[in-house]
Amino acid sequence: MEPASPEQIKEINGYGREINELLKLETSPVAVGLVPIGGKIPEGIKRIERGMKHCQMVDRVRSSGEEFYALLDDQTCKGGAAALGLGHMPPKLASGDFYYEKLKNFKTLEAAQKTIEKISMLEAESMAGTIYAPLESASFMPDVVVIICSPKQVMLLTQAILYNEGGRVEAEFAGKQSLCSDAVAEPYLSGKMGITVGCSGSRKHTNIADSELTVGIPAKLLKDLVEGLRVIVGKEPVPA
Repeated sequence: MEPASPEQIKEINGYGREINELLKLETSPVAVGLVPIGGKIPEGIKRIERGMKHCQMVDRVRSSGEEFYALLDDQTCKGGAAALGLGHMPPKLASGDFYYEKLKNFKTLEAAQKTIEKISMLEAESMAGTIYAPLESASFMPDVVVIICSPKQVMLLTQAILYNEGGRVEAEFAGKQSLCSDAVAEPYLSGKMGITVGCSGSRKHTNIADSELTVGIPAKLLKDLVEGLRVIVGKEPVPA
């Protein structure tokens, strides 16, 4: 997470308000900051008062408007914490046994292992904490912005992110570790926008609706995203 000036914070807050308005979102885009080992939590941000899963923290912030940080001890889903670089993947999860033996999500242990091996993860113990806030009121510079919204709004975000340079959005997901790996770790590592369908845990333990999808956007792409949205949604005329 990079230090930011008041002017930069004001700019990203403005992007948050525009994204809300242009997409007519029901809940806020969530700014997620990753604090590396040796880094500092910005002053004035409170620590979450009780343990929760990362997906629950994102879901809570998008509706409540709160800003807080969390450490490894506050992350009750250790698989999610591992994806975010806060700790190590629990052995049963890392081996694929949890998905194969307990959840019965795969025909063989090898199939489970093949999926686990492809989950995007930050280096273990590379991060000291995570910070969450609505993008329009965040007091820090986020690394990734998570937007939970309708398929049509995902379509508009896709069109907007491609407006300047074209191409295609490449989405990779397996219905596993969605809001941690797919929506934060992968955009952080790749520098590209990602789309994910959710996972059993995030849909069970949050208020994410069956009709909602999740988008993860590196903060450095916010300017291009908003410029594209202004045109795609019709707030600015298309250049001749």
